[in-house]
Amino acid sequence: MVWGKDGANGSTRSDVESSTDTGHTRLHELGYKQELKRDLSVLSNFAFSFSIISVLTGITTLYNTGLKYGGPVTMTFGWFIAGFFTMIVGLSMAEICSSYPTSGGLYYWSAKLSGKKWAPFASWLTGWY
Repeated sequence: MVWGKDGANGSTRSDVESSTDTGHTRLHELGYKQELKRDLSVLSNFAFSFSIISVLTGITTLYNTGLKYGGPVTMTFGWFIAGFFTMIVGLSMAEICSSYPTSGGLYYWSAKLSGKKWAPFASWLTGWY
């Protein structure tokens, strides 16, 4: 799509729009062109997240074990403690995702963060897990 010049400074409308989208700008800095649609509705985001974490499967399989060996106190506080640590992992992954907003996610991140020597092994290990 070609845009016309906007002003005396020589910037185009596409330059102005891309400067507000930091993900698009970061992809351009990494040498990639944005090709996929990058927006989800609130409902789509919730459905996608809910299907990944599989709350119903996790509750039904481990609820009996937790009550039998830990009791109600463990079940109650266990949710808060596990939720806290899960939130820390999620926030860390969100920070990495904002630094490398590419498709491939974890494979690409592990390759970039491990260095050239270990990149293939780190990506393979991430994919295997």
